[in-house]
Amino acid sequence: MNILLIEDEYLASEKLEAQLLRYDPSIQVVGTIDSIRNAVKWFETNPAPDLAFLDIHLSDGNSFEIFQKVDVKCPIIFTTAYDEYAVKAFKVNSIDYLLKPISNEDLGAAMDKFKALRQTQPAAPALDMQQIMALISRSSTATETPHYKNRFLVKTGQKIRSVSTEEIAYFYAEDKIVFLITTTGQRFITDYTLDTLQEILDPEQFSRLNRQFIAHIHSIDEIHPYLKGRLKVYVKPTTDKEIIISNERAAAFKEWLGK
Repeated sequence: MNILLIEDEYLASEKLEAQLLRYDPSIQVVGTIDSIRNAVKWFETNPAPDLAFLDIHLSDGNSFEIFQKVDVKCPIIFTTAYDEYAVKAFKVNSIDYLLKPISNEDLGAAMDKFKALRQTQPAAPALDMQQIMALISRSSTATETPHYKNRFLVKTGQKIRSVSTEEIAYFYAEDKIVFLITTTGQRFITDYTLDTLQEILDPEQFSRLNRQFIAHIHSIDEIHPYLKGRLKVYVKPTTDKEIIISNERAAAFKEWLGK
């Protein structure tokens, strides 16, 4: 069975591939795609796989854009970390819908369902994108609460674990690598850029301090006035890196702290 993974978080795709191989060692992962643009190119130049796992949020936008740009002829299992999405839309229009972090039990059930459907319905079910988008739109209108990421997969040695945002003190970038620092001082590499993190993290809990740092509100330890209206921030766990907030951002930062 040939399976395509469309997932922009490396550790998540690595974990999913390992889970699939545990489910069935004969499975062939024919590609791991990390963006809408690369997914469109892949579908244009490769034969359709037997099945695709598709993350709803990719680094360059909403993955539904893929279906607007290319004819996808394979069955889809949607994956997402956003449990407030219109589940009904995905259940109706795909093989299944899996909420991250994906458990072995849920994955196995989705694969069993796919195999059963393939025996009775060899052709891939048609995706009604208009229905999907309409249901998502109604769901978004009904609830004004934005959908923010609340956990991250990180690699520690040969293991992968899930870290909730409540465990995260801050993120910082160094030499084009972004690190996640936990409240206990553990450090992990993440695949996300700070710009992407700024979009997917709850702004009530996290603030972009400068080009290097995004911090959880509970990690802010002290704030000192600095030169020319700037602020110097100390975080916990401590870091040897100087954190300076510009004069332009200082007022917004203080407002964020006082909410």
